Amino acid sequence: MHPRPTAPTPPFHAPSARRLREGLGMTPGHVAYGLRAQYGLNITPETVIAWERGTARPDARELTALAGVLWCSPEDLLAAVTTLREYRVERGLTADDLARRVGLDPRSYARMEDTGQWSGSDRQTSALARALGLGPRELVSATGRDAELAELLRDAVTTRWQAHVRPAAKLVPLGRDRLEDVLQRLHAGYQARTAATYGYSDQDGGDGEAAGREYLDRVLEHFWALAGE
Repeated sequence: MHPRPTAPTPPFHAPSARRLREGLGMTPGHVAYGLRAQYGLNITPETVIAWERGTARPDARELTALAGVLWCSPEDLLAAVTTLREYRVERGLTADDLARRVGLDPRSYARMEDTGQWSGSDRQTSALARALGLGPRELVSATGRDAELAELLRDAVTTRWQAHVRPAAKLVPLGRDRLEDVLQRLHAGYQARTAATYGYSDQDGGDGEAAGREYLDRVLEHFWALAGE
């Protein structure tokens, strides 16, 4: 007889649970009583405190019940899924299951998940995206490549964007034509914001520099917006 699979734990946002409880004027004891009386869950005040401190997380059933007690939707208690482990758990897969699907040794996969740095091959990366149902933006985030992509994009918009198509393609699973279009438009957006720097007005030049810095700070957001992600 095979052991029963463990239900995946949702990506719980502990600060939201505490904020909502305090907003209702409730104590952890009140929440525990509501979970027991309304939903038949044997949850202690200490468990509620552990949830709010982030040292424990409610399972899917407990999360739905907690939302009911706190008069909110379950989505109000969820954190954004960004890490490889969170995506895997949300899909209900064990680490060994996912390792097999992408063609990795379980220990090698576990190390990547623990460090948050993906080092799989292109083929394994494609398999990872299929196994977890990840779009381009989610894949970049889950594999810990956000910072690397942002640095590459800053170079692309401040120099020749054409020289950055190939390295960007290694990080982002977009077609070459689409990637070229996005980089060209990203470059044009930055140049348009900094054009005032080269004008005759000192005030305009200062505005252009500030706009350029702001654009570089948010270059990853601009990139995904242009890519339609």
